[in-house]
Amino acid sequence: MPKSRPHTLLCTVGTSLFYPNLSGLTRESQSDPALAALAQAYAAKNWREVADRLHHVTPTERLCGAEINSVTELLTDGLIEKARLHLLFSDTDDGRAIAQVLQAYFETDGWQVQTHCVADLRDNDPQAFRTRGLRNLAKVLGERMYEAGGKADFCAINATGGYKAQIAIAVLMGQALGIPVYYKHERFDAIIPFPPMPVSLDSSLWEGASGMFMVLGKVDACEPYERFREEWDERFETLIDRVQIDGEDYLELSTTGQIFHETFRARFRKIKDTRLPRPATQREKQQSNLAKHGYGQAEAPISHFMQKLTDERPYVRFCHTTYWNPDLPESTRFRLSSDGVQGIYSNGSWCVKFAVLTTTDDRNELPGVVADLNDWLHDWLLSTPRI
Repeated sequence: MPKSRPHTLLCTVGTSLFYPNLSGLTRESQSDPALAALAQAYAAKNWREVADRLHHVTPTERLCGAEINSVTELLTDGLIEKARLHLLFSDTDDGRAIAQVLQAYFETDGWQVQTHCVADLRDNDPQAFRTRGLRNLAKVLGERMYEAGGKADFCAINATGGYKAQIAIAVLMGQALGIPVYYKHERFDAIIPFPPMPVSLDSSLWEGASGMFMVLGKVDACEPYERFREEWDERFETLIDRVQIDGEDYLELSTTGQIFHETFRARFRKIKDTRLPRPATQREKQQSNLAKHGYGQAEAPISHFMQKLTDERPYVRFCHTTYWNPDLPESTRFRLSSDGVQGIYSNGSWCVKFAVLTTTDDRNELPGVVADLNDWLHDWLLSTPRI
């Protein structure tokens, strides 16, 4: 157990509270007035009232559902602090309703609660569930872990509720990132801990290809294979699926690939300060420049982007363009090339490629540089959604 108890709990949400628990209650069959009132509130779909009425039931009773049972026992066993609770629920009407009940219930108990609908995590569409729902779950888990500090001292996962595949993803994410994962089986009283994996995986594969993983890690991303041909490594075959669209190969992350991406991105963010070259001196910093290619209206955004990169990343000395195509759409990212670090910038109709000059020529340091640049790009694109 960590020296300090986690203050943020990520909790997967299932449907046991409604099915079979509350759906089996009828007001007429209840001799207990509290249960009769709970049955009436459920029948009326008054979710706030359901949450209030649940407080008249002992929280360890099975009727309260997997989430309330398990969170109560995690607190009782001293495994977590009562602070922040994130509820990750399925993309269904029942999922949204149960999230409303649980949010109201736990907020009354003193938790700071946030709810997160996991897009496409629904059992009425197996294709969407497999290709997008589980990927989105890994993505949301990774983002919430990063926000919480990404360490076992700060964060834990309660994987008790939800589909079996959902629980498996939560366990794998936690183990890969060294975050404690807990599970309460309905037939046992004890909380079952899943310890972190005792091995650490080499991150260099992800760092060098981080641009591709950042692009494919976006919601509903499906990109032409040709854009990544130069970066392709046969080891990506288990992480990235190929799909045929109009006779052409396209790429999209598999669920395993999403976990791989979220895991190594979170790890890199924790250690990147040790992986980056020294800052450039004032004399080494130069204005970025554009070769004479006739960029037209694209010249201003290209120049602005390269200069912003130079100004905001301490180790970048300057950038200069090496390629321009006014009619070629591309995926904006950074990658390793035979000449060093290459940037690709596109608005979806034109494309420019440029060299990124840094304070190091050590090829062993460049994968970390590429990963940091792609992480910076990800945050920049979120705040500047123009391309």
